[in-house]
Amino acid sequence: MKLLKILSLSIAVILVVLALSYEKIIANALLPQYIAWAQDTDANGLKIGTPLNEQELLLAADIGIQKPEKVRIVYVDEVPFPYENFALKVLGETLGFIGEGIVNNAQVFGYSIYIRKGYQLDTPKLAHELVHVLQIERSDLTSVITQHFSDMAKYGYENAPLEVEAFKANQKYSARY
Repeated sequence: MKLLKILSLSIAVILVVLALSYEKIIANALLPQYIAWAQDTDANGLKIGTPLNEQELLLAADIGIQKPEKVRIVYVDEVPFPYENFALKVLGETLGFIGEGIVNNAQVFGYSIYIRKGYQLDTPKLAHELVHVLQIERSDLTSVITQHFSDMAKYGYENAPLEVEAFKANQKYSARY
């Protein structure tokens, strides 16, 4: 019985320490793992994805992408996430990337845009994803992922600055089409 109390107290202390230092844990331990996984996911997408068609290339250029010919669209049953990594899975659930009732229809990893099969990728929605490509092109994948994770924790999905910029493209291109 005494061992159970000591174990319970130890777990509680560990959880408190983790809660107080979660930003450091995310920045120093989890983000590098996620970034490495995302870079591999992009590399795979560049190999297996479909290039943009002529109309999509024009849209990408209009959005400001410098190298629209590099963009690839990958249709998948489920947008990838490193579910096999328990810590990243918990982080993804905490930030609202994954979890019960959450369906990720599209996600950008560098020049690769992963789209869930059955998701109607119309012009405004593609414009949204292409803005994410532009954001990565303006900076780099590591910086954008770092900012996005931080912003999601601070503001939530809809108010995260990178998403706000992308949602403006939804509105802009909805009015045109």
